[in-house]
Order: sequence, then C-alpha cells, then structure tokens
Amino acid sequence: MGIFTGLIIEVGRVRQIKRRDDGAFLAIEARKVLEGTRIGDSISINGVDLTVIEMNADSFSADASRETLGRSTLGGLRAGVNLERALAVGERLGGHMVQGHVDGTGTLITVLQEGNAYRMRFSFSRELARYIAMKGSITVDGISLTVAGLGEDWFEVAIIPHTWRETTLSELRPGSKVNLEVDVLAKYVERLMQTEKAPAKQPDLTVEYLIEQGY
Repeated sequence: MGIFTGLIIEVGRVRQIKRRDDGAFLAIEARKVLEGTRIGDSISINGVDLTVIEMNADSFSADASRETLGRSTLGGLRAGVNLERALAVGERLGGHMVQGHVDGTGTLITVLQEGNAYRMRFSFSRELARYIAMKGSITVDGISLTVAGLGEDWFEVAIIPHTWRETTLSELRPGSKVNLEVDVLAKYVERLMQTEKAPAKQPDLTVEYLIEQGY
C-alpha cells in the first residue's frame, strides 16, 4: 500500500482494459509518473492505489480486483486518468494524506465558472456524510481538494486554473462518476470515539479465573 498526497503528477491515457473473472488488467500510457518507478511500486490511478506489474518507457500495467472495480470507477475509465506516484520518505506533503482506498463514488452535478476558476458540485452517498466537513479535505479522482460548500448529500470544491488544466476535472460533465476518498483522520476519530464509548468487558467469573486471581 502506498501513501499519496493528492497532487497529480500527470494525466495518463488508457491503452487497454481487459476484464477477467477476478477483476481486470489495465494498461496506462504515461511518462512522468514512471520516473524512478519500479515493478512493485504503487501508483494512484484516479485515486485508486494499484501496484505496477509491468512497465516500459511510455506505459505501465496493473491488476485491479473485483472489489476495486465494484467500489470505484476503474471499470469504466475514460481516456484520461489522474496519476500520482506513492510518497517517498522525506518528500513534502503538499496536499493531504491519501491512502488510495476509494470509499465510494460521487456524481458531478454542476460546474460554474467563477472568473478564471471553477466551482464544482458533487453528490455523495449517505454513508459518507459523517466524514465530510466544511473546509475539510476530500479526494476526488485522486485530487486533494478542500470542501468549499456542503449540503446533506452534496459538496462543492473550488478549482484553481492550474488544477483545471493539469487534471481530468476539465473533462467531466454533469452526470460523470468520480472516485471519492474521505479524510482518513475522520475515520480514525470516529473509531476512537466508538472504542471509548464501548463498555469495558467484564471478566468471566469462572473457577479458573478466580484461581488465577488468588481467590
């Protein structure tokens, strides 16, 4: 498993998707993301952490499981995909901590141009609502973004010109599906609170237990 920042290195192109009973084989055209990459390394493809199993000068290949295909949009990839190498020790964390584990998919509702920037609204499923907060971090197709607007079943993000140009966001249209990963810190906080609220397990007062305790 790799750790990512949500800062896209380049937009790759899908060369092949070969479906199988156990998942799919993907071949992706790329160059920048392959610099320093070796077989076995992790690359984020539209926010999904996959392992490089083959590579050459201008492409790499990876396998995706049925679980991954069912939880993400990888099974119906567009021509362009957002690519990022896993974070190396000592590199700057420019976005936020991204695991490459897709929590669900969303749908683009609207795109509004605001000067030279854009405001995009996406829907999300009910089970993700508790993890999305105003001004919090969220990953959309592998891109680290900040929640700029929030409703019961939608959120908005503001897209600067650089991100618009250097990612696949400009290719999306209302109705397009995207991969969503919520901030992992929210999930850890939720788990911690659940653990603290759980009642302590009472010992089983068997004869063996009492003997062990010296009774």
